[in-house]
Amino acid sequence: MQLRALTTTVALFAVATLATAAGTSPAVPPAPELVTQTVQQRTALPVLVDCLWHPRVRPTNFMLACGDGNSRLASLRWTRWDARGARAEGVNWVNDCKPYCAAGHFHAYPVTVRLDRSRPWKKQPQVSHYSRIRLTYPAARPEQFGPTVSYPLWD
Repeated sequence: MQLRALTTTVALFAVATLATAAGTSPAVPPAPELVTQTVQQRTALPVLVDCLWHPRVRPTNFMLACGDGNSRLASLRWTRWDARGARAEGVNWVNDCKPYCAAGHFHAYPVTVRLDRSRPWKKQPQVSHYSRIRLTYPAARPEQFGPTVSYPLWD
């Protein structure tokens, strides 16, 4: 949705610029303020920093176990993403590591994901990032996991 708004704004700005260059009055006023506002809104939201140190907003997938890839979130559907926190429903794919991780099998567990504790990101202090993730398992869950688990997120 945001990409569509940005694309429309850029297209309108291009039409206005061409009309001005042709010596005619533009049918649509230039929109650089809207472009600036859209970019400012996008950077004002906290981000989720992934394993490769990329800032992400509302990712559909997220690797929890960066070192070995044995736990990841998939099919995330975000219902909230703001300065106070974020919430999504999705699936946590976890390797059972039986008899050992390389020979283990991945199992899917429905999960509710919550992000909070927005803080300045050390790599880019002007950007805020979520520093904690909480997973809640409404039904089955990986062995040795409680119904809710929390992890600090990397900075």
